[in-house]
Amino acid sequence: MSTTPPVTSMSGGFRKSSYSNDGPSCVEPNIAADPVLIRDSKQNGVYVNDPGQQPMIALSVAQWPDLLDLVLSARSGAVGSLVVDLHDDGSADLIGIAINGESVRLSFTTSEWDAFQKGVADGEFDPH
Repeated sequence: MSTTPPVTSMSGGFRKSSYSNDGPSCVEPNIAADPVLIRDSKQNGVYVNDPGQQPMIALSVAQWPDLLDLVLSARSGAVGSLVVDLHDDGSADLIGIAINGESVRLSFTTSEWDAFQKGVADGEFDPH
Protein backbone atom coordinates (compact mmCIF):
# COMPACT_ATOMS: atom_id res chain seq x y z
CA MET A 1 0.00 0.00 0.00
CA SER A 2 1.26 3.47 -0.84
CA THR A 3 2.02 5.66 2.14
CA THR A 4 1.90 8.79 0.02
CA PRO A 5 -1.50 10.37 -0.60
CA PRO A 6 -2.45 10.92 -4.22
CA VAL A 7 -0.98 14.00 -5.77
CA THR A 8 -3.55 16.65 -6.56
CA SER A 9 -2.88 18.67 -9.68
CA MET A 10 -2.96 22.41 -9.52
CA SER A 11 -5.98 22.76 -11.75
CA GLY A 12 -9.53 22.02 -10.82
CA GLY A 13 -9.24 19.02 -8.51
CA PHE A 14 -7.72 16.54 -10.97
CA ARG A 15 -5.72 13.86 -9.18
CA LYS A 16 -2.74 11.70 -10.06
CA SER A 17 -1.64 8.47 -8.46
CA SER A 18 1.12 8.76 -5.88
CA TYR A 19 2.88 6.11 -7.97
CA SER A 20 3.29 8.61 -10.80
CA ASN A 21 5.84 10.44 -8.63
CA ASP A 22 4.25 13.74 -9.66
CA GLY A 23 5.39 13.08 -13.22
CA PRO A 24 3.96 15.00 -16.15
CA SER A 25 2.34 11.97 -17.76
CA CYS A 26 -0.54 10.47 -15.84
CA VAL A 27 -4.16 9.38 -15.87
CA GLU A 28 -5.88 12.29 -14.11
CA PRO A 29 -9.48 11.94 -12.97
CA ASN A 30 -11.50 14.58 -11.18
CA ILE A 31 -13.64 12.43 -8.91
CA ALA A 32 -15.14 15.39 -7.05
CA ALA A 33 -17.29 16.27 -10.05
CA ASP A 34 -20.38 14.71 -11.59
CA PRO A 35 -19.69 13.60 -14.16
CA VAL A 36 -16.22 12.36 -13.29
CA LEU A 37 -13.80 13.81 -15.83
CA ILE A 38 -10.70 11.92 -16.98
CA ARG A 39 -7.82 13.56 -18.80
CA ASP A 40 -4.24 12.83 -19.84
CA SER A 41 -1.81 15.09 -18.02
CA LYS A 42 0.62 14.89 -20.97
CA GLN A 43 -1.76 17.29 -22.68
CA ASN A 44 -1.95 19.86 -19.86
CA GLY A 45 0.84 22.01 -21.32
CA VAL A 46 -0.77 22.04 -24.75
CA TYR A 47 -3.99 23.46 -23.31
CA VAL A 48 -2.48 25.67 -20.60
CA ASN A 49 -4.02 28.81 -22.14
CA ASP A 50 -7.37 27.16 -22.85
CA PRO A 51 -7.91 24.23 -20.43
CA GLY A 52 -11.57 23.98 -21.42
CA GLN A 53 -10.47 22.66 -24.80
CA GLN A 54 -8.41 19.78 -23.36
CA PRO A 55 -9.87 16.40 -24.33
CA MET A 56 -11.58 14.79 -21.33
CA ILE A 57 -13.81 11.78 -21.01
CA ALA A 58 -16.95 12.14 -18.91
CA LEU A 59 -18.23 9.24 -16.81
CA SER A 60 -21.12 9.34 -14.36
CA VAL A 61 -20.28 9.21 -10.67
CA ALA A 62 -22.47 6.10 -10.42
CA GLN A 63 -20.26 4.33 -13.01
CA TRP A 64 -16.92 5.34 -11.43
CA PRO A 65 -16.74 2.32 -9.05
CA ASP A 66 -17.37 0.02 -12.02
CA LEU A 67 -14.45 1.57 -13.85
CA LEU A 68 -12.21 1.08 -10.80
CA ASP A 69 -13.26 -2.60 -10.70
CA LEU A 70 -12.43 -2.96 -14.40
CA VAL A 71 -9.02 -1.33 -13.89
CA LEU A 72 -8.30 -3.74 -11.02
CA SER A 73 -9.30 -6.72 -13.17
CA ALA A 74 -6.51 -5.84 -15.64
CA ARG A 75 -8.88 -6.61 -18.52
CA SER A 76 -10.22 -4.67 -21.44
CA GLY A 77 -13.90 -3.88 -21.23
CA ALA A 78 -16.55 -1.20 -21.13
CA VAL A 79 -18.32 0.81 -18.47
CA GLY A 80 -21.22 2.60 -20.06
CA SER A 81 -19.85 4.41 -23.10
CA LEU A 82 -16.26 4.28 -21.79
CA VAL A 83 -14.06 1.56 -23.29
CA VAL A 84 -10.80 0.47 -21.66
CA ASP A 85 -8.55 -1.08 -24.31
CA LEU A 86 -5.52 -2.76 -22.77
CA HIS A 87 -2.60 -3.69 -25.00
CA ASP A 88 -0.15 -6.59 -24.72
CA ASP A 89 2.67 -4.21 -23.77
CA GLY A 90 0.72 -2.91 -20.73
CA SER A 91 -0.30 0.39 -22.30
CA ALA A 92 -3.96 1.36 -22.46
CA ASP A 93 -6.41 3.52 -24.36
CA LEU A 94 -9.52 5.02 -22.82
CA ILE A 95 -12.17 5.73 -25.43
CA GLY A 96 -15.24 7.63 -24.38
CA ILE A 97 -17.44 10.65 -24.78
CA ALA A 98 -16.68 14.19 -23.70
CA ILE A 99 -19.27 16.43 -22.08
CA ASN A 100 -19.84 18.07 -25.47
CA GLY A 101 -20.69 14.68 -27.01
CA GLU A 102 -17.48 14.29 -29.01
CA SER A 103 -15.57 11.03 -29.04
CA VAL A 104 -12.26 11.14 -27.13
CA ARG A 105 -9.34 8.71 -27.10
CA LEU A 106 -6.73 9.05 -24.36
CA SER A 107 -3.61 6.89 -24.77
CA PHE A 108 -1.45 5.94 -21.81
CA THR A 109 1.97 4.33 -21.78
CA THR A 110 2.73 1.20 -19.79
CA SER A 111 4.23 3.18 -16.91
CA GLU A 112 1.34 5.66 -16.84
CA TRP A 113 -1.27 2.91 -16.76
CA ASP A 114 0.71 0.92 -14.19
CA ALA A 115 0.88 3.94 -11.85
CA PHE A 116 -2.88 4.45 -12.22
CA GLN A 117 -3.62 0.75 -11.55
CA LYS A 118 -1.45 0.80 -8.43
CA GLY A 119 -3.21 3.93 -7.19
CA VAL A 120 -6.60 2.31 -7.82
CA ALA A 121 -5.46 -0.81 -5.92
CA ASP A 122 -4.44 1.36 -2.97
CA GLY A 123 -7.80 3.15 -2.89
CA GLU A 124 -6.39 6.50 -3.99
CA PHE A 125 -9.35 7.08 -6.32
CA ASP A 126 -12.15 5.63 -4.21
CA PRO A 127 -15.27 7.82 -4.11
CA HIS A 128 -15.57 9.83 -0.93
